[in-house]
Amino acid sequence: MWYAIVLAGGSGSRMGAGRNKVLLSLHGEPVILRSVKAFERLVEGVVLVSRSEDMEAVKEAVQAAEMPVTVVPGGSTRQDSVWQGLCALPEACTHVLIHDGARCLVDRETIERCKASVEACGTGVAAIPAVDTIKQVDGNEFVTATPDRSALRAVQTPQGFTTALIRQAHQAAQAEGFLGTDDASLVERMGHPVRLTLGSRKNIKLTTPEDILMAQAFLEQDFPALRVGQGYDVHRLVEERDLILCGVTVPHTLGLLGHSDADVALHALMDAMLGAMALGDIGKHFPDTDERYRGISSMKLLEHVVALLHEHGARVTSCDVTIVAQKPKLLPYIPAMRENVASVLNLPLSRVNIKATTTERLAFEGREEGISAQAVCMVEAR
Repeated sequence: MWYAIVLAGGSGSRMGAGRNKVLLSLHGEPVILRSVKAFERLVEGVVLVSRSEDMEAVKEAVQAAEMPVTVVPGGSTRQDSVWQGLCALPEACTHVLIHDGARCLVDRETIERCKASVEACGTGVAAIPAVDTIKQVDGNEFVTATPDRSALRAVQTPQGFTTALIRQAHQAAQAEGFLGTDDASLVERMGHPVRLTLGSRKNIKLTTPEDILMAQAFLEQDFPALRVGQGYDVHRLVEERDLILCGVTVPHTLGLLGHSDADVALHALMDAMLGAMALGDIGKHFPDTDERYRGISSMKLLEHVVALLHEHGARVTSCDVTIVAQKPKLLPYIPAMRENVASVLNLPLSRVNIKATTTERLAFEGREEGISAQAVCMVEAR
């Protein structure tokens, strides 16, 4: 069983934020929540080690995590805090990843490489090759050596171990009064080989205000852009036409006139989707001069627009459609409409809203001359 120990015990004094840096917000989420969420679906749970005075705030910050998180108080040093985390692991835990809560940009690939190394040889520590020339100096800042940087690595977290091995290393360090700078150093001094795995240059540790700026820049690269689209359409009501709204045939004496099936609600939705990506409107993509679209189901056209957005690296994340009609009453048919739209957009029903209203007999909708529809949608684009 895999668990992660996430350390959130620092004071963040170098950050100058006046509080624990892991409680700072980064792109709308607490730093510590981002660190915990990085391990979702990769471990069975997380032991989060916090300063005693921050425990309640830390618990609140990680409430949105989708896996078990146990918050325990830490010790006076990082090493003591890791030991507290090790003591809080469930008995069934056989492998553990130890991670600094201030490294909230760790990616899935880095974690998976650490896990694979632990499973192969008992240890797996994220690290990256040194890119700067490193100088060794004496107490007066005079250079004493220039190590070959090809053999140097900058160590990160997570650092992974079999649970038995890292517990043994901590117990040995405690018995001998040894204080290491990381967990790998405790294992090294026992003579056990420690294997490094490739980390990531984005896996920075938030220590100074400049690190926050760098993390924000990385997130802006990775985060999709959110765009909003708005659509509006009108069709005339006539005899001898089916009334089709969001792919549902609604019993009525009149239907909507159009080149296709005249599904006014889907037409408004498609215009909103196209508008969000600056791709024109349905008249551009499905002109009424093209016989291929005569009488075609607008559900088919919606599938085409979804595919077009995918080609542009975009997808709808939510939508809201308003149908304006004096008659008929549409409430009984709205559940089926939502299911149709959700199916094509590949969205849960909770992200598809369709509603109907009247104009209290005002304007052309109130006179039952036609039906209009308005739609807005949120589109995620990379």
